[in-house]
Amino acid sequence: MTHKVPVLVTGGAGYIGAHAVLALADAGWPVAVIDNLTTGFRWAVPDGVPFYQGDIEDAALLARIFAEQGTRAVMHFAGSIIVPESVEDPLKYYHNNTAKSRALIAAAVAGGVPHFIFSSTAATYGVPEVSPVNEDTPKLPINPYGMSKLMTEIMLGDVSRAHPLGYCALRYFNVAGADPRARTGQSTAGATHLIKVAVEAALGKRDHVDVFGTDFDTADGTGVRDYIHVSDLAAAHVLALEALIADPAASLTMNCGYGRGYSVLEVLDAVDRVTNQQITRVLGPRRAGDPDSLISDNARIKATLPWVPQHADLDTIIAHALQWERKLGAIRGNS
Repeated sequence: MTHKVPVLVTGGAGYIGAHAVLALADAGWPVAVIDNLTTGFRWAVPDGVPFYQGDIEDAALLARIFAEQGTRAVMHFAGSIIVPESVEDPLKYYHNNTAKSRALIAAAVAGGVPHFIFSSTAATYGVPEVSPVNEDTPKLPINPYGMSKLMTEIMLGDVSRAHPLGYCALRYFNVAGADPRARTGQSTAGATHLIKVAVEAALGKRDHVDVFGTDFDTADGTGVRDYIHVSDLAAAHVLALEALIADPAASLTMNCGYGRGYSVLEVLDAVDRVTNQQITRVLGPRRAGDPDSLISDNARIKATLPWVPQHADLDTIIAHALQWERKLGAIRGNS
């Protein structure tokens, strides 16, 4: 039985962070949240969870939180995540994702926090020559977003060798869906994730879905991605924390995906199927840097953690995203 230590979730009012908070709270972990609310939502933090509005660069605030909460683990989700924006404004990404992560890691070391779980990304691989990709695939990011995350992974590796800090970096593939009980979900206005965009179109919030590229080296010519349900991803974080507590000296890096890919057109067909209607598709040229296919080799996480995905079904992911999108309209209407 794992001893449940107090956990601070950074970015816990955002999409993935909020699901991690639910997963921790549902399993009985003491959890607190820090979020500066630039992209997160105060209502996304459950009642009864201590919330601190502030920045992870604020060393004095972090020291106070660690003392007040008795923090023994950090789950770090705070950061910027829009790839094209990272190309246009690289300094923002190196500040938000790398410099602020350095400040957070420094605060954890200073505060004697022994466990650190980091929200990384498959963008660290860039455009891999092979798919599926495993953790040893060369890390060759092609944009500042991927590079800013890789730099944080490197920092964690170096710090863990110099200080008593065990860490786990989880490299996400395409995160989608929402809490099955519709307690939270992807709420960012103007989101760029395909399933989010498609369910918005299905509900009349957009008049079409753009398909970027029809000449990829795939079965139907559109890009293939590995979509993982956000609640399965959150569960992996809790299991990773248990693994770090069981072996405080551990340093883990693992892909988070299902090892199964779907093309853009297959995803849109599934949304049509789930909603029993037709989304308008506008075919256009591909975006720079989009790989033909990006699928995870998830053998390592399955060998390392007792992780058994509960929602590894595209229609289920879409149904939960759709359910949340309907609820979000009511939340926005009342706020």
